[in-house]
Amino acid sequence: DNVFVNVVASVQFRALANNASDAFYKLSNTRSQIQAYVFDVIRASVPKHNLDDAFEQKNEIAKVVEDELEKAMSNYGYEIVQTLIVDIEPDQRVKQAMNEINAAQRLRMAANEKAEAEKILLIKRAEGEAESKYLSGLGIARQRQAIVDGLRDSVLGFSVNVPGTTVKDVMDMVLVTQYFDTMKEIGASSKSSAVFIPHGPGVVHDVATQIRDGLLQASARC
Repeated sequence: DNVFVNVVASVQFRALANNASDAFYKLSNTRSQIQAYVFDVIRASVPKHNLDDAFEQKNEIAKVVEDELEKAMSNYGYEIVQTLIVDIEPDQRVKQAMNEINAAQRLRMAANEKAEAEKILLIKRAEGEAESKYLSGLGIARQRQAIVDGLRDSVLGFSVNVPGTTVKDVMDMVLVTQYFDTMKEIGASSKSSAVFIPHGPGVVHDVATQIRDGLLQASARC
């Protein structure tokens, strides 16, 4: 990624008992020598990775450093016990950029999740409205069917019990009955704003005539 990083490494080593003379006489400054090897191996290993991989593969980098140190320091009577990459710290501006990228990714994920939740909510609301309208239509259809069945039963029952009456007489009586029921319901409400023009029981006869004429005209056209 062409960025500078500070790598903090920790190396644990000890002198080999059977090579104590080599450890004492061959190197005048053991720490400096080990440090030089560590710097050299890290400079050769870390640039092979991008920044994200370097963070993820700290153990692999530490293993490479340990293997190289083991080969080099065994000739001087030392054993490398353990090597750790404690931290990899990029430049402050790089860290800030990484944090901004991470924040942007999380915001994008949050926006996607929110949009998905809103989508599900809209779908469920639409399904609920469709089901509600279906049930409402089903209820209206059943209500109208019940009204038709009730009118038919009333006409048939009245014709049987009162000989000589016609279907027209029965329908006129039903319309008058419904008229008075409607007026009763309107009068029971103090906030009703319904107005009948023209108004009066005799108007029911005119309404019945108009309904019959409309039905007859529709039948003639069919």
